Amino acid sequence: MTIKIRPLKKEDKAALLLILKNTPEFTPDEVIIAEEVVDGSLDKPETSGYFSLGAETETGAFAGFISYGLIPLTQSSWDLYWLAVDRKQQGKGTGTALLKAAEEQIIKAGGKMSFIETSSREQYGKTRHFYITNDYVEICNIADFYAPGDGKIVYRKKLAC
Repeated sequence: MTIKIRPLKKEDKAALLLILKNTPEFTPDEVIIAEEVVDGSLDKPETSGYFSLGAETETGAFAGFISYGLIPLTQSSWDLYWLAVDRKQQGKGTGTALLKAAEEQIIKAGGKMSFIETSSREQYGKTRHFYITNDYVEICNIADFYAPGDGKIVYRKKLAC
């Protein structure tokens, strides 16, 4: 299956929100925050600091997105804020294609490291495995960060510049 990665468009937003709402790992509060980041990337990426890419299948169906941005007060460290793929497209390379495309854009902008944070909850095991498979290294694990029993795990990848 061929996946096309492209800048996110405003007309993608409804499909993007549906993916977020249908992803059981995301809470309703997380969907709200993701929407704010996406809106920033769609409305004013140059001032919001948020950038987003979308993925579509060979039939043109929206398959997922990634949002990322330069970490404030750093020169070359970037956060990958959100990555979500339609459940029907998971395991087909869409997430990896989005991740690699974002990393390429980060490198073009002078980025030297990218960071991803996620939950330590069991339901995020597949997500954590995905990051490790894509050469991210766990650098921090803070127990009970989000809530009791829900820690924050931070991954880093040094990018080739």
